Amino acid sequence: MKFRNPEFSIIVCFLLCTFFGLVTAAETRPNIVVVLADDMGWGDSGTYGHEIIQTPNMDKMAAQGVKFTQGYSACGVCSPSRSAILTGRTPYRNGVWRHLSGTHDAYLRESETTYPELLKEIGYTTCHVGKWHLLSKPQFQNPEFPQVGEQGGYDYWMATHNNAEPSHKNPNNFIRNGKPVGEIEAYSAPFVADEAIHWLTDVRDDSKPFVLSVWFHEPHKPIATDIKFSDLYKNESEVDATYYGNITQLDFALGKVMEALEAEGLSENTLIIFSSDNGPVPGSGGDSGGLRGNKRSDFEGGIRVPFLAKWPGHIKPGTTNDTPVIGTDIFSTVLDIVDIPLPTDRTIDGVSMVPVFEGKTVEREIPMFWRTHVSSAEDRVAMRVGDWKIVANDTMKEFLLFNVQKDWQEKNNLAGEMPEKTEELKRLLFQTWESIVEEGPNEWWEAERNKPMKGATVNY
Repeated sequence: MKFRNPEFSIIVCFLLCTFFGLVTAAETRPNIVVVLADDMGWGDSGTYGHEIIQTPNMDKMAAQGVKFTQGYSACGVCSPSRSAILTGRTPYRNGVWRHLSGTHDAYLRESETTYPELLKEIGYTTCHVGKWHLLSKPQFQNPEFPQVGEQGGYDYWMATHNNAEPSHKNPNNFIRNGKPVGEIEAYSAPFVADEAIHWLTDVRDDSKPFVLSVWFHEPHKPIATDIKFSDLYKNESEVDATYYGNITQLDFALGKVMEALEAEGLSENTLIIFSSDNGPVPGSGGDSGGLRGNKRSDFEGGIRVPFLAKWPGHIKPGTTNDTPVIGTDIFSTVLDIVDIPLPTDRTIDGVSMVPVFEGKTVEREIPMFWRTHVSSAEDRVAMRVGDWKIVANDTMKEFLLFNVQKDWQEKNNLAGEMPEKTEELKRLLFQTWESIVEEGPNEWWEAERNKPMKGATVNY
């Protein structure tokens, strides 16, 4: 084609360059996959040192990316930690300050912004499969409340309110895009993985980059394990064989998703993060890896969890990193790598992990903070600053001080030996909590903070 008008030629060339520049940007934007286990402890895998549990796909992911040894969930129970992943905001700020298994009024507030919502605005397609748990049971499927797609920012979704019911075997409570799926003949984690793969291969608009959330139910109670996985542990007790096999069942499902990404040619341009929503349940077979405490605790065993990340070309394969990171950081990390500025109309507690991926350090303006409503009175509140962690009781009048970098099992309380350091962290703890309360659902907190838990017999 010949352009007789030079000015017209320049305009056309500019438009073509702009168009192809946009196409190239869309093609090179990374895909985001966040995989979450439910109640999986820091020590519940061969990847993190368990001598019996086989987790070859977690091992593979660690070999291809980074294994964080001080990765945290944002809460010692599930709903708050999940809300923090999506919003980058410490629970309480975003309205989800406790688990939402029963009839509680809390839910992820409509005023909150999730990273899938923000990425949709720049052309991403989005999908969630698995557990949700950011609505209470009466709210789930109630048209008066925004459901998974609207609440989280997902084009396509298949989810359960909380647990797989009646167990991981043949669950009957999945909802797909608002319609009941009915009873299935499968185990939950592989079924959830298959749904993710179905979306990737058959539903997804492959002209767009994507966000995929894969939130497994395993190893949350009530546990059910395919015999092909429990048989790997025949020499163990029945409880342990079932639990260990359940972790391997989860790992198998993770592997299915990873293999599908490779088969579709997507792995090289995909950031995939694997973690857990909180620590293990005592007596279930779960293992905190020698850490103090378990699920519902703000000691390390309740909040330090497996945390793996793989991003070819950006994360050096086979690295181990002891930089403290937290689920809240996922929001800031995702926005950083797609060049979306952080919202300025609200507090964002997390920081980008991109510098950590590159072997650098990060500075936190806001400390890591935990308040787990259903933890014991002794360890309901915690905050970490650098190597130091302060733990407070429910009234925030009694304090423990640990150097968790050196004392990772929290055996040596230094509060008496280091009163000045303790006072320094106490002041920062109260300052941080006051800022959270200021933005949080105060009326719910004041009304509910001293009430017995509703639905206390419900598994959560």
